[in-house]
Amino acid sequence: MTLPQGARERRVRTGGIELCVAELGDPSRPTVVLVHGYPDSKEVWSEVATRLADRCGLHVVLYDVRGHGRSGTPEPLRGGFTLEKLTDDFLAVADAVSPDRPVHLVGHDWGSVQAWEFVTVRRTEGRVASFTSMSGPCLDHFGHWIDKRLKRPTPRRAGQLLGQGAKSWYVYLLHTPALPELAWRGPLGRHWPGILRRIEKVPAGAYPTPSLPSDAAHGAWLYRDNVRSRLRRPRPDAFAHAPVQLITPLEDRFLSERLYDELEEWVPRLTRRTLAAGHWIPRTRPDQVASWIDDFVTSVERERAGEAGEAAGQAREEGGEPVRKPAATGRYAERFGGRLVLVTGAGSGIGRATAFAFAEAGARVIAVDRDADAAARTAELSRLSGAPGAWAETVDVSDEQAMEKLAAKVHAEHGVLDVLVNNAGIGLSGSFFDTTSDDWRKVLDVNLWGVIHGCRLFGRQMAERGQGGHIVNTASAAAYQPSKALPAYSTSKAAVLMLSACLRAELAGRGIGVSAVCPGLVNTNITDTATFVGVDAEEQRRRQKRSTRAYRLRNYPPEKVADAILRAVLLDEAMVPVTPEAKVSYALSRFLPRALRALARVGPPL
Repeated sequence: MTLPQGARERRVRTGGIELCVAELGDPSRPTVVLVHGYPDSKEVWSEVATRLADRCGLHVVLYDVRGHGRSGTPEPLRGGFTLEKLTDDFLAVADAVSPDRPVHLVGHDWGSVQAWEFVTVRRTEGRVASFTSMSGPCLDHFGHWIDKRLKRPTPRRAGQLLGQGAKSWYVYLLHTPALPELAWRGPLGRHWPGILRRIEKVPAGAYPTPSLPSDAAHGAWLYRDNVRSRLRRPRPDAFAHAPVQLITPLEDRFLSERLYDELEEWVPRLTRRTLAAGHWIPRTRPDQVASWIDDFVTSVERERAGEAGEAAGQAREEGGEPVRKPAATGRYAERFGGRLVLVTGAGSGIGRATAFAFAEAGARVIAVDRDADAAARTAELSRLSGAPGAWAETVDVSDEQAMEKLAAKVHAEHGVLDVLVNNAGIGLSGSFFDTTSDDWRKVLDVNLWGVIHGCRLFGRQMAERGQGGHIVNTASAAAYQPSKALPAYSTSKAAVLMLSACLRAELAGRGIGVSAVCPGLVNTNITDTATFVGVDAEEQRRRQKRSTRAYRLRNYPPEKVADAILRAVLLDEAMVPVTPEAKVSYALSRFLPRALRALARVGPPL
């Protein structure tokens, strides 16, 4: 078996068998117990475990469930895998690894199913500090869910019942005598690693372990010993006695998202997270899973210990007075909580609004701007908006070496980005013949090369990590609406739009989305700093003021663009015109290009 590097192994005796338990990290830190599912062994957690121990400083415990991996197998098999006996096992492990403090419980698949038992029965009360559930419902809750739809059917409820029934096909097969054992010890066991790679996109490596055939054969009794009895007679008192974090993969082939619709009835303190991924997220998305576990454990520990000291320490992260951090309350908190987001041009306007929007959704934010004070202010306000962490970096995006140093620093200190927003840009107006070579270089260096540097450096890290991600490039309505007054600016933004489309095609197979967002007239300070070529200094100031006045009269807030950026990431949209005039211009470019070319002779684009 392959254990995570630095793991310490021990044996825990319970119910006549020995469980194989592995530990990582400092035992004096909060303890996180990871429970694996079917047909896995504890090695399914190896990537998550190392991140929780090394990056988050937690005491991490993972063990082979009875009959799996290097743990003992009950004899006889029938009746040896009941939830009552699995609860005995958990308590024995918890007492061995954390005798004086309750543990934070994490379960995936059947590990989550049995962990729901641990967090809802009276005899474990006080031993569980929190529970993070992934891809595994409580059988009692599931039984009540089915019962409600059978007794009070509606077309919608009937559809939900049939949909989950179709997803549960494997449960029926696992109840058939001998067939699962023969399949797993034969062709299915040999082909399972390849199936996971092709269908679930699980990276190749040391997982699954060679014990898979016997693990899967024994594990069939998890279903046989528990499913039918609990679904027929679900407990009426299956209320969680600890805070619960629910992580729901939206592309789960085995469990419907609707299965958790009434979960608040059973869980007084519930935090929901959703992830655009398949079933095996401990292997395909370990960074995100570890981040969410760490955030949840930290918040529960802070609540248990009293928030004052912890809040004061975190508030001094960047200096300043102690400030209590509010919890993320943004409308997208389920999707972006704990994710790492970098925004360039974050010192003002659309960039600052975007940083705030991600912060309100609970993301960790890196605010990048060439103005150090503006970047620091954005990071400070992002922390106050709910970001669990926010940092400022001062970089000129047109400087390739500076961007390379930034990418290396971010990777070393924070890990790989989940979302990159290439937003930094400058304005330049004037006729083609008045635009000098230096003017062209300046606008292309920032508006185009800044995007290229960001995509190349941070996008490569996303691709090498193999866990997906998203890149947002801020283009403009000027990218598809020509104008005699904006040849350089429009060219730079049109190049960004095409770059985004090309990169989207290249990265699609790696699970990385690319979106180009095209605002129109938005009330930002870009006109205050825009360059008007071919005029003297006095005329340039006059035109800046006139343009600024026009943008303010339009008064389209940057917060709406930020919301469009978050939606683009959620929906994986390729191109997003934002303002009404941007949408009209885009429609004209598609269906009436001649009319748009005629407008180009009149004046600058909207």
